[in-house]
Amino acid sequence: MSLTRILTHPGGAHKDELLACSILAAVHGVEIVRREPTDDDLADPTTAVVDVGGEHAPERMNFDHHQFPAEHPPTCALTLVLQHLGIYDDARAFCDWLEPAEWFDTRGPNATAKWLGVPRETISKLNSPVDITLLRRFAKSSHLVPGDVIWEMMRYVGQDLLDYLRSLRQRLDFLAEHSELWTVADHEVLFLPRTDPLPEEPSSGLGRHLEAIGKNKDVAALIYPDRRGGGYGLSRNNDHPAFDFTRIESEPDVHFAHARGFVAKTSAADSSRLRELLEAARKP
Repeated sequence: MSLTRILTHPGGAHKDELLACSILAAVHGVEIVRREPTDDDLADPTTAVVDVGGEHAPERMNFDHHQFPAEHPPTCALTLVLQHLGIYDDARAFCDWLEPAEWFDTRGPNATAKWLGVPRETISKLNSPVDITLLRRFAKSSHLVPGDVIWEMMRYVGQDLLDYLRSLRQRLDFLAEHSELWTVADHEVLFLPRTDPLPEEPSSGLGRHLEAIGKNKDVAALIYPDRRGGGYGLSRNNDHPAFDFTRIESEPDVHFAHARGFVAKTSAADSSRLRELLEAARKP
């Protein structure tokens, strides 16, 4: 459905409605109006009413959460827009900041800090001038249209988030199809063979893939194509202590080993040789 406008409440702005409006602006490219909605606005499916209006009715593009009961799971306007677009599950899986944002908007800083297991003052210490300025300038606006600096910045934010979710989902599907689990030196190792075409960043998404298959704590090392050459990169997963790649820095086909031992690069491409290097890098 094509929108003619995005409408959200006036006054102070919060991260949930700013991000929700940013995503809708990236998808629909329409103006953003900050005022109280009328009955006609709520009835009009071409007007997205965000974080105001007392109604969650996605069939009419109404995305408010304030009417939910106190015991309702943390759900903000951003949650509802992501659900409407069918990308909420991926967003929760791939965006570590999303669940805390839902808690902060619906439970407040004290409850969020307790849920995170951190002191209340830690929440304030994580504030960024980027967040503060964008929220403040958004709050001071009553009408934003394409071409306005704040509107364009919001569109960038929304588009980058959508691109991240879509590209990561494609990357995870690729890794699920092509990656292999090896057992080397009594440890599980994730191996990504060289493919044609080769992904732009071959190692990107490996950690998320391991989380998705429930192996992030089990896999000790990663082997993936080196994008700068025909060989492979070898690295510890989650800084696993089983391997020290300085132990193979003198090997003729190893052209780089970090002094702290967590990563190495080799020109070797044969799987048996890669296994040999991992065996040699195992700590005694």
